[in-house]
Amino acid sequence: MDLENLYLKRQSTREYDPTRQVADEDLLKICKLAKLAPSAVNSQPYILHAVTGDKAKEFAKFVQVLGANRWASACPAFIAVEEGKPAVVERLGQRLAKTEFVPIDIGILSAYIVLATEDMGIQSCIIGMRNEKGIAAFLGLDEKTKFPLVIALGYAKEGYPVREKNRRKFEDNVKLYK
Repeated sequence: MDLENLYLKRQSTREYDPTRQVADEDLLKICKLAKLAPSAVNSQPYILHAVTGDKAKEFAKFVQVLGANRWASACPAFIAVEEGKPAVVERLGQRLAKTEFVPIDIGILSAYIVLATEDMGIQSCIIGMRNEKGIAAFLGLDEKTKFPLVIALGYAKEGYPVREKNRRKFEDNVKLYK
């Protein structure tokens, strides 16, 4: 698929076909491609936790906080992004730049995940609403472990429409300086 069509087709999918599983090989390939994402001083300050099969059915409740994301029960796979600690060099850079690089790195990583997914014919939805303590317990990790994003993966339910992109005017977001 060419890049422009990939951008036009990729969307947050919230209706998954519960009968179609994402193959383990595909899930691992998505994670492998995502790890090609750039990060500050190549620190890769994250760990990807791929959850599929019966575990995905159990996992769904951790993104259904306050009644949100009910559709996740039909989702066959998730990638929980664990926030890691920045490398020493990155921490120094953060002080100098007066900014946090880890959230930026995780944002870039998530874009790589969803575009790799779409290119493979699998749909996705980036989820911000989540129960981090529940996820940590589910994965057997310390309750203080941070999971800034969870990405749902699966095949869209038959007939799920690709929506037209409704974006602000180009001029409202892009300024060219010469």
